[in-house]
Amino acid sequence: MMLRRPIVLGLLILGPRLMAGADGTVAPAPVAVLRGTPAAPDSFEARIVSSIPRYSPEQPVAGVIRIWGHGHAHLPWMRPLIMLWEESFRKFHPGVSIRYEMHGTSSGIPALFTGIGDIAILGEEILPEAAAAFRRAKHYPPLGIEICTGSVDVRNFDYAQMFFVHRDNPLAQLSLAQLDAVFGAEHRRGPGNIRTWGELGLTGEWADRPITPYGWAIDDSFGFFLQTALLEGSHRWNNELREFVHIYRPDGSIYDHGQQILDNLAKDRFGIAVSNIRYAGPDVKPLALALKPAGPAYAASKQTLIERTYPLTRTIPAVVDRPPGLPVEPKVREFLRFILSREGQEAINQDGRYLPLGPDFAAAQRRKLD
Repeated sequence: MMLRRPIVLGLLILGPRLMAGADGTVAPAPVAVLRGTPAAPDSFEARIVSSIPRYSPEQPVAGVIRIWGHGHAHLPWMRPLIMLWEESFRKFHPGVSIRYEMHGTSSGIPALFTGIGDIAILGEEILPEAAAAFRRAKHYPPLGIEICTGSVDVRNFDYAQMFFVHRDNPLAQLSLAQLDAVFGAEHRRGPGNIRTWGELGLTGEWADRPITPYGWAIDDSFGFFLQTALLEGSHRWNNELREFVHIYRPDGSIYDHGQQILDNLAKDRFGIAVSNIRYAGPDVKPLALALKPAGPAYAASKQTLIERTYPLTRTIPAVVDRPPGLPVEPKVREFLRFILSREGQEAINQDGRYLPLGPDFAAAQRRKLD
Protein backbone atom coordinates (compact mmCIF):
# COMPACT_ATOMS: atom_id res chain seq x y z
CA MET A 1 0.00 0.00 0.00
CA MET A 2 1.33 3.42 -0.93
CA LEU A 3 0.15 6.58 0.75
CA ARG A 4 1.25 10.00 -0.45
CA ARG A 5 0.44 12.00 2.68
CA PRO A 6 -0.65 9.95 5.70
CA ILE A 7 -3.12 11.54 8.10
CA VAL A 8 -2.36 11.36 11.81
CA LEU A 9 -5.67 10.72 13.52
CA GLY A 10 -4.51 11.04 17.09
CA LEU A 11 -1.96 10.20 19.74
CA LEU A 12 -2.60 7.78 22.58
CA ILE A 13 -0.08 7.81 25.41
CA LEU A 14 -0.35 4.69 27.51
CA GLY A 15 0.75 4.53 31.10
CA PRO A 16 1.71 1.39 33.03
CA ARG A 17 -0.92 -1.24 33.70
CA LEU A 18 -2.31 -0.93 37.22
CA MET A 19 -3.27 -3.57 39.79
CA ALA A 20 -5.22 -2.96 42.98
CA GLY A 21 -3.76 -4.47 46.16
CA ALA A 22 -5.63 -5.95 49.10
CA ASP A 23 -5.39 -2.62 50.94
CA GLY A 24 -6.92 -0.76 48.01
CA THR A 25 -3.67 0.82 46.83
CA VAL A 26 -2.84 0.75 43.16
CA ALA A 27 0.55 -0.35 41.87
CA PRO A 28 1.96 -1.06 38.42
CA ALA A 29 1.43 -4.59 37.19
CA PRO A 30 4.60 -6.58 36.56
CA VAL A 31 5.92 -6.23 33.04
CA ALA A 32 7.84 -8.98 31.28
CA VAL A 33 11.54 -8.29 30.87
CA LEU A 34 12.43 -8.60 27.20
CA ARG A 35 16.06 -8.55 26.17
CA GLY A 36 18.02 -9.33 23.07
CA THR A 37 21.01 -11.62 22.64
CA PRO A 38 23.95 -10.46 24.81
CA ALA A 39 27.13 -9.58 22.96
CA ALA A 40 29.67 -12.42 22.90
CA PRO A 41 32.84 -11.83 24.98
CA ASP A 42 34.99 -11.87 21.83
CA SER A 43 32.67 -9.66 19.76
CA PHE A 44 33.67 -6.29 18.36
CA GLU A 45 31.22 -4.47 20.61
CA ALA A 46 32.66 -6.20 23.70
CA ARG A 47 36.23 -5.35 22.71
CA ILE A 48 35.41 -1.71 22.01
CA VAL A 49 33.68 -1.24 25.37
CA SER A 50 36.72 -2.64 27.19
CA SER A 51 38.64 0.47 26.09
CA ILE A 52 36.15 2.88 27.74
CA PRO A 53 37.22 4.09 31.23
CA ARG A 54 35.48 2.55 34.22
CA TYR A 55 33.04 4.63 36.24
CA SER A 56 34.53 6.64 39.09
CA PRO A 57 32.03 8.68 41.16
CA GLU A 58 32.87 12.35 41.51
CA GLN A 59 30.43 12.86 44.41
CA PRO A 60 27.96 10.76 46.41
CA VAL A 61 24.33 11.21 45.36
CA ALA A 62 20.95 9.97 46.54
CA GLY A 63 17.28 10.40 45.69
CA VAL A 64 14.86 9.50 42.92
CA ILE A 65 15.73 9.93 39.25
CA ARG A 66 12.58 10.24 37.13
CA ILE A 67 13.12 8.87 33.62
CA TRP A 68 10.58 9.42 30.86
CA GLY A 69 10.58 8.41 27.22
CA HIS A 70 10.91 5.41 24.93
CA GLY A 71 8.57 2.69 26.15
CA HIS A 72 5.04 1.34 26.24
CA ALA A 73 2.71 -0.11 28.85
CA HIS A 74 2.86 -3.57 27.28
CA LEU A 75 6.18 -3.38 25.39
CA PRO A 76 8.83 -2.12 27.84
CA TRP A 77 11.44 -1.32 25.24
CA MET A 78 13.92 0.67 27.35
CA ARG A 79 12.96 -0.61 30.78
CA PRO A 80 15.10 -3.80 30.79
CA LEU A 81 18.19 -1.76 29.95
CA ILE A 82 17.40 0.90 32.54
CA MET A 83 16.97 -1.87 35.13
CA LEU A 84 20.48 -3.09 34.34
CA TRP A 85 21.84 0.45 34.67
CA GLU A 86 20.02 0.97 37.96
CA GLU A 87 21.26 -2.29 39.46
CA SER A 88 24.88 -1.49 38.65
CA PHE A 89 24.65 2.23 39.51
CA ARG A 90 23.25 1.46 42.97
CA LYS A 91 26.45 -0.41 43.80
CA PHE A 92 28.10 3.01 43.79
CA HIS A 93 25.13 5.06 45.02
CA PRO A 94 22.79 2.83 47.08
CA GLY A 95 20.59 5.78 48.00
CA VAL A 96 19.45 6.30 44.39
CA SER A 97 16.32 4.79 42.89
CA ILE A 98 14.83 5.06 39.40
CA ARG A 99 11.21 5.95 38.73
CA TYR A 100 10.17 4.57 35.34
CA GLU A 101 7.76 6.68 33.32
CA MET A 102 8.41 5.23 29.89
CA HIS A 103 5.23 6.14 28.01
CA GLY A 104 6.74 6.78 24.59
CA THR A 105 9.30 9.07 23.03
CA SER A 106 6.73 11.84 22.56
CA SER A 107 6.26 12.03 26.33
CA GLY A 108 9.94 12.60 27.11
CA ILE A 109 10.65 16.24 26.24
CA PRO A 110 7.33 17.56 27.66
CA ALA A 111 8.16 15.83 30.96
CA LEU A 112 11.34 17.91 31.14
CA PHE A 113 9.88 21.34 30.49
CA THR A 114 6.90 20.70 32.76
CA GLY A 115 9.23 19.63 35.58
CA ILE A 116 7.88 16.12 36.14
CA GLY A 117 10.92 14.33 34.69
CA ASP A 118 14.68 14.49 35.21
CA ILE A 119 15.87 12.62 32.09
CA ALA A 120 14.14 11.92 28.78
CA ILE A 121 15.55 8.86 27.02
CA LEU A 122 14.20 8.95 23.48
CA GLY A 123 13.76 6.21 20.92
CA GLU A 124 15.20 8.36 18.15
CA GLU A 125 17.00 11.64 17.61
CA ILE A 126 15.40 14.78 19.09
CA LEU A 127 12.74 15.92 16.63
CA PRO A 128 12.81 19.62 15.70
CA GLU A 129 9.24 20.13 16.95
CA ALA A 130 10.08 18.70 20.39
CA ALA A 131 13.20 20.84 20.71
CA ALA A 132 11.19 23.91 19.64
CA ALA A 133 8.50 23.18 22.24
CA PHE A 134 11.15 22.95 24.96
CA ARG A 135 12.70 26.23 23.83
CA ARG A 136 9.33 27.99 23.84
CA ALA A 137 8.67 26.83 27.39
CA LYS A 138 12.14 27.38 28.86
CA HIS A 139 13.72 29.99 26.52
CA TYR A 140 16.86 27.90 25.99
CA PRO A 141 17.53 24.58 24.25
CA PRO A 142 17.56 21.15 25.94
CA LEU A 143 20.87 19.36 26.45
CA GLY A 144 21.15 16.08 24.55
CA ILE A 145 23.71 13.44 25.56
CA GLU A 146 24.08 10.50 23.16
CA ILE A 147 24.13 7.28 25.20
CA CYS A 148 23.68 4.38 22.73
CA THR A 149 24.28 3.59 19.08
CA GLY A 150 21.27 2.46 17.08
CA SER A 151 21.01 -1.22 16.24
CA VAL A 152 21.75 -2.83 12.91
CA ASP A 153 18.36 -4.49 12.48
CA VAL A 154 16.40 -4.66 15.77
CA ARG A 155 12.87 -3.31 15.36
CA ASN A 156 12.03 -0.37 17.67
CA PHE A 157 15.72 0.07 18.51
CA ASP A 158 16.67 2.73 15.97
CA TYR A 159 17.76 0.28 13.30
CA ALA A 160 20.08 1.47 10.54
CA GLN A 161 18.53 3.20 7.55
CA MET A 162 19.91 1.42 4.51
CA PHE A 163 19.43 1.85 0.76
CA PHE A 164 18.60 -1.00 -1.61
CA VAL A 165 18.33 -1.68 -5.32
CA HIS A 166 16.96 -4.65 -7.22
CA ARG A 167 19.29 -7.64 -7.38
CA ASP A 168 19.73 -7.12 -11.16
CA ASN A 169 21.05 -3.60 -10.66
CA PRO A 170 24.85 -3.43 -11.16
CA LEU A 171 25.36 -0.64 -8.61
CA ALA A 172 27.22 -1.52 -5.40
CA GLN A 173 27.53 1.86 -3.69
CA LEU A 174 26.35 5.48 -3.71
CA SER A 175 27.38 8.69 -2.00
CA LEU A 176 25.06 10.81 0.13
CA ALA A 177 25.22 13.52 -2.54
CA GLN A 178 23.94 11.04 -5.13
CA LEU A 179 21.15 9.86 -2.82
CA ASP A 180 20.19 13.46 -2.11
CA ALA A 181 20.01 14.03 -5.87
CA VAL A 182 17.74 10.98 -6.25
CA PHE A 183 15.43 11.40 -3.24
CA GLY A 184 15.47 15.18 -2.87
CA ALA A 185 14.59 18.19 -5.01
CA GLU A 186 16.65 21.03 -3.50
CA HIS A 187 20.07 19.36 -3.34
CA ARG A 188 21.98 21.13 -0.61
CA ARG A 189 24.73 18.54 -1.09
CA GLY A 190 25.31 19.31 -4.74
CA PRO A 191 23.86 20.36 -8.09
CA GLY A 192 20.85 19.03 -9.90
CA ASN A 193 18.34 16.21 -9.92
CA ILE A 194 19.27 12.62 -10.69
CA ARG A 195 16.20 10.98 -12.16
CA THR A 196 17.56 8.27 -14.52
CA TRP A 197 19.96 5.41 -13.96
CA GLY A 198 22.23 6.72 -16.70
CA GLU A 199 22.90 9.78 -14.53
CA LEU A 200 24.35 7.36 -11.97
CA GLY A 201 26.67 5.89 -14.58
CA LEU A 202 24.65 2.86 -15.73
CA THR A 203 24.59 2.02 -19.42
CA GLY A 204 22.71 -0.19 -21.84
CA GLU A 205 19.09 -0.93 -20.95
CA TRP A 206 19.49 1.03 -17.70
CA ALA A 207 20.68 4.33 -19.15
CA ASP A 208 17.34 5.97 -19.98
CA ARG A 209 15.23 4.23 -17.39
CA PRO A 210 13.69 6.54 -14.75
CA ILE A 211 14.54 5.81 -11.12
CA THR A 212 11.54 5.02 -8.92
CA PRO A 213 12.26 5.89 -5.26
CA TYR A 214 10.52 4.05 -2.42
CA GLY A 215 10.62 5.16 1.21
CA TRP A 216 9.04 6.04 4.51
CA ALA A 217 6.29 8.64 4.72
CA ILE A 218 8.08 11.99 4.82
CA ASP A 219 6.25 13.03 8.00
CA ASP A 220 7.23 9.82 9.79
CA SER A 221 10.09 10.10 12.30
CA PHE A 222 12.22 8.01 9.91
CA GLY A 223 11.48 10.54 7.19
CA PHE A 224 12.45 13.39 9.52
CA PHE A 225 15.79 11.68 10.14
CA LEU A 226 16.52 11.48 6.43
CA GLN A 227 15.41 15.06 5.95
CA THR A 228 18.10 16.10 8.43
CA ALA A 229 20.86 13.56 7.78
CA LEU A 230 20.52 13.09 4.01
CA LEU A 231 18.79 16.21 2.65
CA GLU A 232 20.65 18.50 5.09
CA GLY A 233 17.44 20.02 6.40
CA SER A 234 15.62 20.45 3.10
CA HIS A 235 11.94 19.53 3.12
CA ARG A 236 11.74 19.29 -0.66
CA TRP A 237 11.50 15.66 -1.75
CA ASN A 238 11.35 13.99 -5.16
CA ASN A 239 7.69 14.21 -6.19
CA GLU A 240 7.87 10.63 -7.44
CA LEU A 241 8.73 9.24 -3.98
CA ARG A 242 6.39 6.37 -3.11
CA GLU A 243 5.70 6.58 0.62
CA PHE A 244 4.60 3.77 2.91
CA VAL A 245 3.12 3.56 6.39
CA HIS A 246 2.41 0.58 8.65
CA ILE A 247 -0.70 -1.44 7.83
CA TYR A 248 -2.53 -2.72 10.91
CA ARG A 249 -4.27 -5.98 10.05
CA PRO A 250 -7.57 -7.15 11.62
CA ASP A 251 -5.72 -9.95 13.48
CA GLY A 252 -3.55 -7.37 15.27
CA SER A 253 -0.38 -8.01 13.26
CA ILE A 254 1.48 -5.21 11.49
CA TYR A 255 2.67 -5.15 7.89
CA ASP A 256 5.71 -2.98 8.52
CA HIS A 257 6.39 -0.05 6.23
CA GLY A 258 9.96 -1.32 5.80
CA GLN A 259 8.69 -4.69 4.62
CA GLN A 260 6.20 -3.11 2.23
CA ILE A 261 8.97 -0.97 0.74
CA LEU A 262 11.26 -3.90 -0.05
CA ASP A 263 8.40 -6.12 -1.21
CA ASN A 264 7.59 -3.45 -3.81
CA LEU A 265 11.23 -2.97 -4.76
CA ALA A 266 11.56 -6.72 -5.34
CA LYS A 267 9.03 -6.32 -8.17
CA ASP A 268 10.65 -3.21 -9.69
CA ARG A 269 14.04 -3.65 -11.41
CA PHE A 270 14.39 0.12 -11.77
CA GLY A 271 13.58 1.14 -8.23
CA ILE A 272 15.67 2.27 -5.28
CA ALA A 273 14.51 2.12 -1.68
CA VAL A 274 15.34 3.06 1.89
CA SER A 275 14.54 0.34 4.41
CA ASN A 276 16.46 -2.09 6.64
CA ILE A 277 18.20 -5.43 6.14
CA ARG A 278 15.73 -7.19 8.48
CA TYR A 279 13.15 -6.92 5.67
CA ALA A 280 15.40 -7.88 2.75
CA GLY A 281 14.75 -10.93 0.59
CA PRO A 282 16.76 -12.46 -2.26
CA ASP A 283 15.45 -10.03 -4.89
CA VAL A 284 16.99 -6.89 -3.36
CA LYS A 285 20.51 -5.95 -2.33
CA PRO A 286 21.86 -3.27 0.03
CA LEU A 287 24.23 -0.56 -1.13
CA ALA A 288 27.37 0.61 0.63
CA LEU A 289 27.23 4.36 1.40
CA ALA A 290 29.93 7.00 1.16
CA LEU A 291 29.89 10.31 3.01
CA LYS A 292 31.85 11.98 0.19
CA PRO A 293 31.67 11.32 -3.56
CA ALA A 294 35.28 10.08 -3.57
CA GLY A 295 34.54 7.51 -0.87
CA PRO A 296 35.25 5.34 0.98
CA ALA A 297 31.90 3.56 1.12
CA TYR A 298 30.73 1.43 4.03
CA ALA A 299 28.01 -1.16 4.54
CA ALA A 300 25.98 -0.98 7.74
CA SER A 301 27.37 -3.36 10.36
CA LYS A 302 27.89 -3.35 14.10
CA GLN A 303 31.45 -2.20 13.59
CA THR A 304 30.72 0.60 11.12
CA LEU A 305 27.85 1.88 13.26
CA ILE A 306 29.86 1.88 16.51
CA GLU A 307 32.84 3.47 14.75
CA ARG A 308 30.46 5.95 13.08
CA THR A 309 31.96 5.32 9.64
CA TYR A 310 28.55 4.39 8.23
CA PRO A 311 27.30 7.79 7.03
CA LEU A 312 23.77 7.44 8.41
CA THR A 313 24.60 6.12 11.88
CA ARG A 314 21.84 6.73 14.41
CA THR A 315 22.17 7.34 18.14
CA ILE A 316 19.89 7.42 21.17
CA PRO A 317 19.89 10.60 23.25
CA ALA A 318 19.28 11.19 26.92
CA VAL A 319 17.93 14.72 27.19
CA VAL A 320 18.05 16.93 30.29
CA ASP A 321 17.08 20.45 31.29
CA ARG A 322 20.23 22.42 32.01
CA PRO A 323 19.74 26.18 32.28
CA PRO A 324 22.57 28.20 30.72
CA GLY A 325 25.49 28.71 33.08
CA LEU A 326 24.28 26.16 35.61
CA PRO A 327 25.54 22.60 36.23
CA VAL A 328 23.52 19.47 35.56
CA GLU A 329 21.72 18.33 38.72
CA PRO A 330 24.24 16.11 40.62
CA LYS A 331 22.36 12.79 40.70
CA VAL A 332 21.42 13.17 37.03
CA ARG A 333 24.99 14.04 36.10
CA GLU A 334 26.41 11.04 37.97
CA PHE A 335 23.88 8.69 36.38
CA LEU A 336 24.71 9.92 32.88
CA ARG A 337 28.44 9.71 33.60
CA PHE A 338 27.83 6.11 34.67
CA ILE A 339 25.92 5.29 31.45
CA LEU A 340 28.86 6.66 29.46
CA SER A 341 31.37 4.55 31.43
CA ARG A 342 32.56 1.03 30.72
CA GLU A 343 30.03 -0.40 33.18
CA GLY A 344 27.15 1.51 31.58
CA GLN A 345 28.12 0.48 28.05
CA GLU A 346 28.65 -3.14 29.17
CA ALA A 347 25.00 -3.12 30.25
CA ILE A 348 24.05 -2.19 26.68
CA ASN A 349 25.98 -5.23 25.44
CA GLN A 350 24.32 -7.39 28.09
CA ASP A 351 20.86 -6.20 27.02
CA GLY A 352 21.79 -6.99 23.42
CA ARG A 353 19.54 -4.69 21.42
CA TYR A 354 21.20 -1.29 21.09
CA LEU A 355 24.90 -1.03 20.34
CA PRO A 356 27.44 0.73 22.57
CA LEU A 357 29.30 3.93 21.79
CA GLY A 358 32.90 4.03 20.66
CA PRO A 359 35.40 5.33 23.27
CA ASP A 360 36.12 8.67 21.57
CA PHE A 361 32.44 9.42 21.02
CA ALA A 362 31.61 8.44 24.62
CA ALA A 363 34.35 10.77 25.86
CA ALA A 364 32.89 13.63 23.80
CA GLN A 365 29.49 13.03 25.39
CA ARG A 366 30.98 13.02 28.91
CA ARG A 367 32.53 16.43 28.23
CA LYS A 368 29.05 17.84 27.61
CA LEU A 369 28.32 17.21 31.31
CA ASP A 370 31.20 19.40 32.53
